[in-house]
Amino acid sequence: MLKKIQSALISVYHKDHLEPIITLLKKHNVTIYSTGGTQTFIEELGVQVTAVESLTDYPSIFGGRVKTLHPKVFGGILYRREEQGDVAQASQYAIPAIDLVIVDLYPFEQTLASGAGEAEVIEKIDIGGISLIRAAAKNFQDVAIIASQAQYRFLTEILEANEGATTLVERKQLATHAFAVSSHYDTAIFQYFNAGTHAVTAFKQSIEGGRGLRYGENPHQNATFYGNLSDLFEQLNGKELSFNNLVDTNDAVALIQDFQECAYAIIKHTNACGMATASTPREAYLKALAGDPISAFGGVIATNRAVDKAVAEELDKLFFEILIAPTFEEEALEILKSKKNRILLVQKQTLQYGKQFKNILNGVLEQDANNYIENTSDWQVVTKRTPDEGEVMALRFANILVKHTKSNAIILAGKDQLFASGVGQTSRVDALKQAIAKAKNFGFDLAGAVMASDAFFPFPDCVEIAHEAGITAVIQPGGSVKDQASIDYCDSQNISMVFTGYRHFKH
Repeated sequence: MLKKIQSALISVYHKDHLEPIITLLKKHNVTIYSTGGTQTFIEELGVQVTAVESLTDYPSIFGGRVKTLHPKVFGGILYRREEQGDVAQASQYAIPAIDLVIVDLYPFEQTLASGAGEAEVIEKIDIGGISLIRAAAKNFQDVAIIASQAQYRFLTEILEANEGATTLVERKQLATHAFAVSSHYDTAIFQYFNAGTHAVTAFKQSIEGGRGLRYGENPHQNATFYGNLSDLFEQLNGKELSFNNLVDTNDAVALIQDFQECAYAIIKHTNACGMATASTPREAYLKALAGDPISAFGGVIATNRAVDKAVAEELDKLFFEILIAPTFEEEALEILKSKKNRILLVQKQTLQYGKQFKNILNGVLEQDANNYIENTSDWQVVTKRTPDEGEVMALRFANILVKHTKSNAIILAGKDQLFASGVGQTSRVDALKQAIAKAKNFGFDLAGAVMASDAFFPFPDCVEIAHEAGITAVIQPGGSVKDQASIDYCDSQNISMVFTGYRHFKH
């Protein structure tokens, strides 16, 4: 059933794209109430406006902090048109009905992001606007609410299609959007206040905007991505990113950001199957591919250097899902765009990892992201032999990699190349054996290679097996009650070992 809009309250911070709505309201003889800059804007369009101040008999006071907070405004929004008692009271107190509310909120998040001081940020906490939104949304049976510019076009379509009227279904839809706006706004304010030393223990997160994915981790699972990927990437080619694409892309970006040297990483099921640094992109890619050319098929590739023609010609020989880079040279794009489904992403900014969340059982886990990278100054050489310069470079390389590898994790590497990894094993010994077998399968000689472990060795068995394979240097967190057993074995075989003091479990 259509409900004719006879009156509207309009008070907005952003006035772009408002004019078509005003024109339609004028066409349908809607009485418009407004105040301040919005009133001036509407009047300059040649449309008559009733000032809110004339309705309430109160001016805008306290520097604009109080304008619409008045019973005649909120009564006109909240009174129930089908309740005779409400109708009688509205008549008794000369409260006019308000059928449409158009309001937006002060730009709190934008002001905060600009680096403004506390006083300016606090002034952008909207009071009247948020109250109007909640009131109108609550009374959706009688009132339509537009709570942001994002709904202007939808309202325009409604007014045009219904000749200035709304349906109950439309009003409820608008109310749903309004509560989404108000809850997101309040969450942002809470996060600002809760960043201090006396934080309230409460899980509150809000991300505006989401898009449905083709499916989730598996075809029978529905999935949605919440966020704005266009802030981070420009997609130059290829199909829409899938759930699994996004997961692997996240891990590829996180890994490549930890390297300053020219680097290439190849990710498969969130783990690096290839990783290398070199003086040129082509060399780095080919060395990364050599780590496991079988697993690289259908993988996600990331680099921290421009993709040029030389490396593009090599990349084009491999079927891969995604290539992420800071930029692509034109000749490289011509080559890589030859496959229409091949996803090419330009990463526009460094990804900032703050908090991480995981829903488990009947709640949510929250933790700080694992952003720490140990410097050599953090290392403690615990063996008689100190690693030489080449081993130090290899240990640093391997230790960064193991941080990004699923536990239990072992990395076998040289100074600039992943030889093999053992990932996601229930035993650290199994992870090591897996890595050794893979390295041999792809023709790597482990004599002089190094080993990194994401956690300590509870027994000396891993260093014994590693020594038999040719490993000469080891990096691990340390912390086992039996550390000395591993240290003693390394000393007996002239192996160098360093402790970092930092565990890097990843589950």
